[in-house]
Amino acid sequence: MRPENLYHTGIVVDDLEATMKWFTDVAGYTWTDVVSVDQQAVTADGEVTIPMRMVYSGADPRLELLLTVSGTVWTPADSGVHHIGYWSDDVESDLSTLESNGMTVEVKSYNPDGSGTLLWAYAKGPTGPRIELVSRNMEPFIAYWWNSANP
Repeated sequence: MRPENLYHTGIVVDDLEATMKWFTDVAGYTWTDVVSVDQQAVTADGEVTIPMRMVYSGADPRLELLLTVSGTVWTPADSGVHHIGYWSDDVESDLSTLESNGMTVEVKSYNPDGSGTLLWAYAKGPTGPRIELVSRNMEPFIAYWWNSANP
């Protein structure tokens, strides 16, 4: 991981629309379309389907707001910052580096094409926010989503 690969800060919130409005009113943020998806993921307890709602800010530095999902890692963090997201050219390798530095994998998701490659993963250490690794192969899709932000 390198600092220049940091591309967003994720914040889990109980009211997505109210939080979006607050950031817009206070700091002038614009937002992408809100995406709702049943995300397939793997946790320590096995495979799960997570109903997620999320949105990105329209400009850098990016904020990602995610709606709370009880019983998962997607609950508000005491610090306010849930995770920091990094692009990764090799999620599996970068995840191994995080694990060798005392972090624990909480959840990960594989490409649905059956290739066995990781699309993203979250790791948590004894201090600090979670780190999300996102395959750089997702960058065009996410960039397309960012373009949906209203000016």
